[in-house]
Amino acid sequence: MASLAVSRLGRCFLTVIAGGMLAGAVAAQTDDASLASQRAAFKQAYAAASQGGDSWRALAEGLKDYPLYPYLQAASLEHDLQQVDRPTVEAYLRQYPDLIPSSDLRRDFLQELARRQDWTDFVAMYQPGLGNALSCDALQAQLAGSAKLDFNRDLASLWAEPSLPSACDPVLQAAYDQGLLTPERIWSRIDAAVEAGKASTVSGMAQWLSPDEARTAQNFALALNDPAAAVMAAKQWPDNLRSRQAAALALVRLARRQSDMADTAWQQLQRRFHFTTEQRNHVLNALAVFHATDFDDNALARLVNLPPSAQTSASREWRVRVALAEKNWQAVLDGIAAMPPAQQQDDEWQYFHARALNELGRTEEAQRVYASVADQSSYFGYLAADHQHAPYALCSTQLAANPQTQQAVLAIPGIRRAFELFAVGMPKPARREWSQALANADAQTIQQAVILANERGWYDRAVFSFNKGDALSYYPLRFPLASQDGLVPQAEQAGIDPSWAYGILRVESAWMSDAQSAADARGLMQLLPSAGAEVARRNGLPWNGGDSLYDPAVNIELGTRYLAQMAGRFNGSPWLASAAYNAGAARVNQWLTTRSQLPPDLFIATIPFKETREYVARVMYYSVIYDWRLHGNAAPLSTRMVPIGQAYSRVDPPNDRRDLTCPAPAVASAASAPAPAATSATNKPTTDAVH
Repeated sequence: MASLAVSRLGRCFLTVIAGGMLAGAVAAQTDDASLASQRAAFKQAYAAASQGGDSWRALAEGLKDYPLYPYLQAASLEHDLQQVDRPTVEAYLRQYPDLIPSSDLRRDFLQELARRQDWTDFVAMYQPGLGNALSCDALQAQLAGSAKLDFNRDLASLWAEPSLPSACDPVLQAAYDQGLLTPERIWSRIDAAVEAGKASTVSGMAQWLSPDEARTAQNFALALNDPAAAVMAAKQWPDNLRSRQAAALALVRLARRQSDMADTAWQQLQRRFHFTTEQRNHVLNALAVFHATDFDDNALARLVNLPPSAQTSASREWRVRVALAEKNWQAVLDGIAAMPPAQQQDDEWQYFHARALNELGRTEEAQRVYASVADQSSYFGYLAADHQHAPYALCSTQLAANPQTQQAVLAIPGIRRAFELFAVGMPKPARREWSQALANADAQTIQQAVILANERGWYDRAVFSFNKGDALSYYPLRFPLASQDGLVPQAEQAGIDPSWAYGILRVESAWMSDAQSAADARGLMQLLPSAGAEVARRNGLPWNGGDSLYDPAVNIELGTRYLAQMAGRFNGSPWLASAAYNAGAARVNQWLTTRSQLPPDLFIATIPFKETREYVARVMYYSVIYDWRLHGNAAPLSTRMVPIGQAYSRVDPPNDRRDLTCPAPAVASAASAPAPAATSATNKPTTDAVH
C-alpha cells in the first residue's frame, strides 16, 4: 500500500509539473504573440507619425507601455518641426529627459530656431556640446544681443578645427570686423587646414589677409587642389618661407599622382628654392615611395639610398615590397634588417624574413622563424603554418550564458529599447541605444548583452564589442553563421565556397545589414544597386529596387552570384576575385600585366593599395575561420591561393585539412597548461593581426 501511495503521489507530482510546464509554455506563446502584435502596431503607428500630425495616436492606443512608444511622438514632432512651438517641444523633453529622441529633438529644434533667427527661444533651450554648427548659432544669438565676442572664450576651440560648417561664417566675419582675426591667428588656422588637406578653409581664410599674403595663401589651396598646376606656378613664386612650404606641399602631392612629373618638377624647383632639410626629406621620401608603388626600374635603389633622416616606416616597408616584386631575396633580408625592431616584429615581415631565408637555402633558419609566426592566429600565421604543414593557431573561448546577469541586462531600459528597435527593423537607432545603455558597463554585462543580441540575430554587436584584448578569443560570436539568411545553400548554388563568401561578407559589412558605403554599396555583401539589378537580370532573379539589398536574404542571394561572376573572371581564384571585389577587376588586371609571374603571397604583398592588400589578407584569413566554424577544421590557406593563371578547383572536403588548435605556451608546466580551447574561459587569444 505504501508503494501504491508513493506511486500515486509521484503521478500527482508529475501532473502538477506537466501542468506547470504547459501553463508556462502557453504563457510564453501568449507573451510572444502579444509582443509580435505590439511590434506590428508600432510599425504602423511609426509610419503614420513620420508623416506628421496626430493620426498615429489612434494606431498607438495599446502601446503606452511598449518600450518604443516615445519614438512615435518624436517622429511626429520631427516631421512638423517648422510649425511646432517651444512649449510643445519642452513638454516632450520634460517627459522623456534622458532619451535619445529627446536629444535629437532638442538639437533639431535648435537648428530650426536658428533658421527662424528666434534667438530668445534659442538661448532658452541651448545646451553646449551639441556640435560646431549650434555652437556658432549660439554665438550668433550672442551677437544678436549686441554682445561682443571674446576670442579665447568664444572662438579658440572652434578656431582649432580645420573646417567649420556654414553656420560659423557670420560669426567669423563678426570676429574679423571686431579685429580679433589677426594675421598670426589666420595663418595658424591656414596651417591646420593645410595639414588636414582642407583647401576650402585655406581659400576662405585668405580673404582676411593682405593682398600679397592672400596670394601666398591661395598657393597652398592650389597645391592641395591641383599640385601639377602649383608646381608650374611655383617657378614664379618668390623664395620665401611660405612659398617654400607651398612648393614642397605641391611636390609631395604630385608625387602621389604622377611620380615622373614630380621628379622633373623637383629638379627644377630645388634650384629655385632654399628648401629646409626637413622639406627636402619629405619630398625625397614621397618621390621614392610613390615610384615604388609604381614599381619603377630604379625604385629599389631610390629607397635604399634615401638619407636616414628621410626614411619612414612607409619607405622601409616599400623597400621590402619592391624587393619582393623583384624576387631579390637578399634585398628582402636587407630591407627587413633596416627596419626598427618593433616594425621587424610584425608578423608580415617575420613571414617574409622566413620566406627569404628559405629561398636562399637557409632552411633551418627559415623553419625556426616560420614556427614562431605560425603560433599567431592571422593570415601570415596561417601561411607560415602551411610551410610547416602544421595546425593553425586559434585560441577560442565559448562564452556561457549567465541567466542572472542576462535578467539584469534585460532590465536596462535602453537595452530593451535597443532590442525592440532591432526587431522592428530600425538598426541605426538600435545601435545608438545599445551604445548609450552600455557606455559604462562592465565586461560581464557586455558579454551577456552580446549573447542576448546574438540569440536575436543581431550579429554585429559581437563584432564591434569584441574587437580587442582577450575578447578576440570569442570566435563563435565574432564569426556567426546566421544559417537563417541562407548563405551556405546560396553559395553552393552559385558554385562558390561558402567559407569564402562568409569571409567576404564579414569584411564588407561586419554583419551590419543596413551598411551603406559612400559609393552607395548596400547591405551585408555591399552591392551597388546597379550591380544588384544586373545580377538579378542575369540570373533570372526578382529585383525590387536598391532598398531590397538591406534584406539579408536578398543581399546574400545576389551577392553570392556576383561573387561567383567575379571569380569567373579570374579562373575561379578566390584571392584574385577578392582583390577585384575591393579594387575593381580593371585595376587587378592592370597589376597582373606587370606582376603575373609572382606567386600569390608575393603578389598580394605588392598590391599598391594598402586597403586592398589588407582586405585580401582579411578575407583569406576569415575564410579559414569560417571553414573551421562550418566543419571543425579547415582547408589549408595555400589551397585557396592558387598560382596566377591556374584554375581554382574547390575540393570539398579536401583530403588535407588543418586542425585549429590553441598552441601551448613556450614554457608550461602541467599545472599551468591551458584548458581545452573549446571550453576555456581563461585562455588568452593569440595575436589576431587582422581581426
